[in-house]
Order: sequence, then structure tokens, then C-alpha cells
Amino acid sequence: MGSFSIWHWMVVLLVVLLLFGSGKISGLMGDFAKGIKSFKNNMKDEEADASMAAEANPPSATGNISGPATVPPTQAAPQHTTNRPAA
Repeated sequence: MGSFSIWHWMVVLLVVLLLFGSGKISGLMGDFAKGIKSFKNNMKDEEADASMAAEANPPSATGNISGPATVPPTQAAPQHTTNRPAA
């Protein structure tokens, strides 16, 4: 009941090949490889974009990397006033 022997895996492989056929499995593996390749290329592109952005916007001497945040006037937070005296 513990682990499966090599003969168990050979039977499983044979059943899978009979059900799906070798052409479908090789096509599936090819699509899987293309997906991995595309993922790696996209990761490289993101790293290149990040490094280009870092070169274009070097950090200032004060340590403020992105500069002051600006909020468009349509999304500005309402000004709240309080009636408390200043301490």
C-alpha cells in the first residue's frame, strides 16, 4: 500500500497514451512549453521596464523617490473643518 512500483507507473502511462494518443499529449506539452516561454519573456520585459523607469527617475537626495503625490481636482478629498480651538 506504500509507494507505487515502476510497473504501476508504466500501466498508468500506457492507459493515458491509449486514452489521449501520443499526438494530443505532444501537442499539449508543446502548448505548455510555449506558455512557460511566454511567461519568462514577460518577466524579462517587466524587469527591463522597471530598470528603465529607475534610470529615468533617479531618487532625489531627500529620499523621496516618486515626488509629491498629486490628486486630480475631481477626486480631491473634502476639506474638513473643526470648531476646536488651536492648542
